[in-house]
Amino acid sequence: MKYTLRVWRQKNAADPGGFVRYEVDGISPDLSFLEMLDVLNEQLTVRGEEPVVFDSDCREGVCGMCSLVINGRPHGPLAASTTCQVYMRHFPDGSEITIEPWRAAAFPVVRDLVVDRTAFDRIMQAGGYITVHSGPKPDPNAIPIEEEIAEEALDAATCIGCGACVAACPNGAAMLYTAAKVSHLGLLPQGQPERWTRVIRMVDQMEKEQFGGCRNYGECEAACPKEISIKFIAKMNRDYLRAVLKEPRQRRGRMAAQ
Repeated sequence: MKYTLRVWRQKNAADPGGFVRYEVDGISPDLSFLEMLDVLNEQLTVRGEEPVVFDSDCREGVCGMCSLVINGRPHGPLAASTTCQVYMRHFPDGSEITIEPWRAAAFPVVRDLVVDRTAFDRIMQAGGYITVHSGPKPDPNAIPIEEEIAEEALDAATCIGCGACVAACPNGAAMLYTAAKVSHLGLLPQGQPERWTRVIRMVDQMEKEQFGGCRNYGECEAACPKEISIKFIAKMNRDYLRAVLKEPRQRRGRMAAQ
């Protein structure tokens, strides 16, 4: 199989960047998209040219590193899939494929197809944790949790932090990512002590990182490789509203008690 690739090349965040065309031939339909890029880079190296820089790690749809926009769609043409799970048989022989990095102000380009996603890390550091001491490994049944609650928390916890939601959103919002991280802890008993401070801190940090605002387009849910529902955004908004109203009263109560 033969393809024409339009690959975004950019030296750093300050460089304007641009598309460069490459021809790849003899590509097996059973190669993954990342393996096809490996073949391209081998050819470029042999010719003495700079290989294309892109992210990858597990190549099993687990880590979320393979952050590429393929023909205008984050992670490519398949639903509920990461880039590494897309195979060349999903593209017609002889077709032209456009490959870009995530496009978001909060994700500056490092080089070529790699972007800096440490804004997500800072959102997590703001409140994505629990401080309760767990001690030795607890009995799984020590704290009864309703099945529906447990399943909902697991649904939120499947977020791999790839950033496809941000890349797909016309506003570059990180609401789906933040909501998933807020919700999977906020739903469980272990996450209740910091539930209200967590949502305030994480949402505030998200805004500091200059992500856009949510306008309910739903593009984030459509692009999410783990099919995380936008219902978690609504849940986070409810928790945030309650937190900003409840927390001042609690603070005044603690001060009065002292």
